[in-house]
Amino acid sequence: MGYRVAASTVWKILHNAGVNPAPRRSGPTWKQFLTAQAHTILACDFFTVDTVALKRIYVLFFVEIATRQVHVVGVTVPLEKSVRATPPGSIR
Repeated sequence: MGYRVAASTVWKILHNAGVNPAPRRSGPTWKQFLTAQAHTILACDFFTVDTVALKRIYVLFFVEIATRQVHVVGVTVPLEKSVRATPPGSIR
């Protein structure tokens, strides 16, 4: 809404409404959590490669966060316009 409110004002409003503050978390910090879970986390993205023959290639890959190992799982070129316009089930 664009109104600036001090933290003490928020505290007074919550206190008057009988809302207690949330307890301090005793768990790990975000950095500690990510470090502990890094072996199970994957990142996914894709990029394009424009070739010398003026073709575009799409690449899908995953990165293991713990080892930073890259896995290329898919490389493809765009489908021809005639194939994209064909309704499913009519290609035999």
